[in-house]
Amino acid sequence: MTESPRPARPFSRLLLTGAAGALGRSLAPTLRAVCDQLVISDLAGPLATLGEPGAVACDLSQAGEVARLLEGVDAVVHLGGVSVEGPFEPILQANIRGLFNLYEAARLAGTRRIVYASSNHVTGCYEQGRRIGPDDPVRPDGFYGVSKLFGEGLAHMYFDRFGIETVCLRIGTAVPKPAERRELSTWLSLADLDRLVVASLTAPGVGCTIAYGVSNNPRGWWDSADAWERIGYVPHDSSEVFADKVQHITADPATPMARLQGGRFLGVGPFEFPPSHPTTRRPE
Repeated sequence: MTESPRPARPFSRLLLTGAAGALGRSLAPTLRAVCDQLVISDLAGPLATLGEPGAVACDLSQAGEVARLLEGVDAVVHLGGVSVEGPFEPILQANIRGLFNLYEAARLAGTRRIVYASSNHVTGCYEQGRRIGPDDPVRPDGFYGVSKLFGEGLAHMYFDRFGIETVCLRIGTAVPKPAERRELSTWLSLADLDRLVVASLTAPGVGCTIAYGVSNNPRGWWDSADAWERIGYVPHDSSEVFADKVQHITADPATPMARLQGGRFLGVGPFEFPPSHPTTRRPE
């Protein structure tokens, strides 16, 4: 009896950056089903904790390393970089310079598509409860949000000039379950994250699409229906099953963390410039 041929997979060589992070670890098994070879990458230290044979250490701020990483890659799921609010310099190197290096390497390698982990913090200074969508003006809530806004702009430019398609995912709170009231609005289940990323990778003709990454939460703030239809994403999970346990857990009502959509990120900073910076000198 002849064995049936294995169905063709959409990608021959797929790259996952930031593979050692919580979302990378969660996504990797799902991504292996849509490619012949999954290349996983992160900084050397975090990557060593995976114990994954064939993993490729790469510092995104180093253009040569990124160029070698992208050789022969059809598509990228890009989670790499600084993932929280913090001082500007590390964010500059990983999220801004690193993303530029990634897109330039993708252009030179002939990579067809990038799924870019943007963030809801691109619009984190809107009031909680206000319904917004990808076409509303951006209102980043910190250096991290600004870096993700830069990434969305870079994605648009590389599509318009070079034809590299990108789905920019403004990911909400991607954790196993919500931990506070805000997350009843922003929660993205890990199973829905899998569905969202696979849809973003495999949908035809996405151009450069911006979509919020969130589950089917009745208390949600973000309207991404048009973008979800374009990529074929249908969320299955809802935060409401956790409401009784967490809706009483809130930030200090006197702070922007309780008022604005960015939540805890609005409680981080400001950060001091280096002592040598002229703006830190005391007046004589």
